[in-house]
Amino acid sequence: MEFLGKRYLFTPGPVPVAPKILLTQAQPMTHHRLPEFSDILREIRENLKYLFQTTNEVYFFASSGTGAMESAIVNLFSPGDKVIVVEAGKFGERWRELARTYGLEPIVIKLEWGKAVKPEMVETALKNNPDVKGILIQACETSTGVKHPVKEIAELTRERECVIVIDAITALGVYPLPMDEWGLDVVITGSQKALSLPPGLSFISFSKKAQMFVERSKLPKYYFDLTREKKAYQKDTTAFTPAVSLLLALREMLRRIREIGLARLFEHHRVLSEACRAGVVALGLELFPEVPSESLTVVKAPVGLEVGKFLQLLRDRWGVVFAGGQDQLKGKIIRITHMGDQSPFDLLIAMSALELGLKIMGVEIQLGEGVKAVENRLYSYLATL
Repeated sequence: MEFLGKRYLFTPGPVPVAPKILLTQAQPMTHHRLPEFSDILREIRENLKYLFQTTNEVYFFASSGTGAMESAIVNLFSPGDKVIVVEAGKFGERWRELARTYGLEPIVIKLEWGKAVKPEMVETALKNNPDVKGILIQACETSTGVKHPVKEIAELTRERECVIVIDAITALGVYPLPMDEWGLDVVITGSQKALSLPPGLSFISFSKKAQMFVERSKLPKYYFDLTREKKAYQKDTTAFTPAVSLLLALREMLRRIREIGLARLFEHHRVLSEACRAGVVALGLELFPEVPSESLTVVKAPVGLEVGKFLQLLRDRWGVVFAGGQDQLKGKIIRITHMGDQSPFDLLIAMSALELGLKIMGVEIQLGEGVKAVENRLYSYLATL
């Protein structure tokens, strides 16, 4: 049956992009070596520092967030270096795989998916391996929705010859991660998550401490070479051809973030996530992550629910797109994002679709209870806007 009506994207990347941002990519193409484009780059670089809350340079590449993760590895370390890897989901696995690809020795803290690492676990690993050079961790593990205590873990590295490297691809711009204030050595993000842009850009910033590691690194690098990019940035250009149209959209989005302000942006995501969790609980469902992130709500699938058919029903017949689980969580969870171009009223659509879909699939729930809980949580927030 052909779907009639609007479509709603609630996946944790790509996320919905505002029409105004999309339209900026339809501007006539400019050349990336012209003075006018250097002006654009200068504005972008300054506003990226605001987003990262750092005085350090923020570099970008034409890649998904994984490209910036690889850049962190090749720019910081040398063959045989030990690194602690917090592996609590699909993207923790990616840190381990990248470390092994480049001949590092990963010391893996393996957790049950959905659990958050405890700082004392990392502290024990550091004490047992005093020669560790880095800690590789997610701020938010997208595959499970869990939030790791990166601020507390960063404190463990302050007096050590060790850097903390944070995949903040599903966190930066959603909740506070002040890079300089918290002493975060390397912070990474991507365009298709909290930045509310199409996929294709990755971003990375290095602290002063991390920059000293860069000077000593002996791993091979070419496209993701930070030193090469640094030299180009000093001339207000890039080492290689950048994603020009995406950068025009980025400039517009960063202007919007400056205008809104980080505090208001963080409050928006906090309220949406709290309201969604309240709706889930009101329906008698369970949240999956031990420590939920504001970036997305992850729900344990009710016993007997065929998650694949449920997601297909919402997607193909109603135009509402949620995400399921990856690897060992396939068929076990439902993921609903709060990132991207979303208003509180989009969340009411998501909750309505969740309720109706579950009811049609035979799950015993009371229609309207989730929506009611969402509305109750949103009421005080909307009244102040």
